[in-house]
Amino acid sequence: MKVVYKITYPNGKIYIGQDVTDSFMTYFGSGNKDYIQSDFTWEQMQNFSIKKEILWAKEDATPAELTEKENELIIKHGSNNPLKGYNLIPKYKE
Repeated sequence: MKVVYKITYPNGKIYIGQDVTDSFMTYFGSGNKDYIQSDFTWEQMQNFSIKKEILWAKEDATPAELTEKENELIIKHGSNNPLKGYNLIPKYKE
C-alpha cells in the first residue's frame, strides 16, 4: 500500500511524507533529522513520543500521483510553514 502520512511531534509541529514500503512498524519519516532535532533538548529526547497518521492510501498509486498527493497535503496542513512543520519542500509562501 502506498500512503501519505502525517507525523506529529511533541511540540505540535508536523511532517508529511510518503511511504511505499508497506511496512507499518519500520518507517516513521525521512524529514531532515538535524532540522527536527534542533527543536528539542537532550532531556526532551530521552522520553519522546510521536504520532503517525495515514492521511491518504492507494494500492496502485503511481510515483507521480503519490508525490502530487503528498505536496497537496503538505500545503493543506501547512507543514512547510516553519512555524507549523518540518517540510522544506514545497517552499513555503506566505
